[in-house]
Amino acid sequence: MSEKELEKIVKGFGNYWRILILKELKRNSGQSVDDIATQLKANYKTISVHIRQMNSVGLVSKKYVGQGMQHKLTKRGEVALHSLLQLTRA
Repeated sequence: MSEKELEKIVKGFGNYWRILILKELKRNSGQSVDDIATQLKANYKTISVHIRQMNSVGLVSKKYVGQGMQHKLTKRGEVALHSLLQLTRA
């Protein structure tokens, strides 16, 4: 992986809301944007923009279920969250 690709991934979780979203999806996988926004007491559009960015770098996956969309952490998202949590213990 190139340094530019790695930079995109780091930027994918380098935001307050994105870290909260990663934590929320770890706690309760398979949520819709509306579910996540409700849990985080945030604006739907704000959460939607951040999830789109995290999906584009492979931190979050999207899956259609009926007419809705479920979001889950990918393996990369789990590793990113774990790494962030390790930094708080250093």
